[in-house]
Amino acid sequence: MAPPRAKLSDRVFAELRAGILSGRYRPGERLVEEKLSPEYGVSRVPMREAIKRLQAEGLASAAEDGRGAMVTSLSPEAVEELVEARAVLEGLNARFAARHRDSTMLARLREVLERGNAAAGHAGAEELVALNGAFHDLLYRAGSTKVLPDLIRPLRERTNLVFRLNSTERAEEDWREHAMILAAVVEGDEELAALLAARHVRRAARARMK
Repeated sequence: MAPPRAKLSDRVFAELRAGILSGRYRPGERLVEEKLSPEYGVSRVPMREAIKRLQAEGLASAAEDGRGAMVTSLSPEAVEELVEARAVLEGLNARFAARHRDSTMLARLREVLERGNAAAGHAGAEELVALNGAFHDLLYRAGSTKVLPDLIRPLRERTNLVFRLNSTERAEEDWREHAMILAAVVEGDEELAALLAARHVRRAARARMK
């Protein structure tokens, strides 16, 4: 029996979304139903539904000529706004992480920090992106908030569309800044943790938007 259309749409949405976030589909690239449907082994209907969901998340938008959709291409002004919003929320999350100082999360953050430092000088972009994501995901969990991770994650994903591909150029500096953030969290210094986390987002964005 053929799988329900809703399940097909869910699968295609998840795979397309992963492709956009990994850089397989680049900003401005068209998402053509006729081309993608056979590639993913589905009809155009679930493909169309998946693309609409990507548009609702802001990862896809209407093509410039009004025909079909494309991976979202953000203007410098839009990126600046997204980065600033992300910086403020990342700082707030780091403040909460410093307040709670969950010992289990701190141990796991130290482990990822060690792996990141070891990888910074030689690893490829995909490994560094994965380690960076792991560090920030754990920091969100260390904040022990119910709302902030859900607010930060879409901002992080949309800004990463723009500057994720340059992750190797600033790797060592990224991990030095991660270490400083974690040290402030461990010390329970809420003000410093918030400052360093927000500054880290702004500095990384500036470097990768050059």
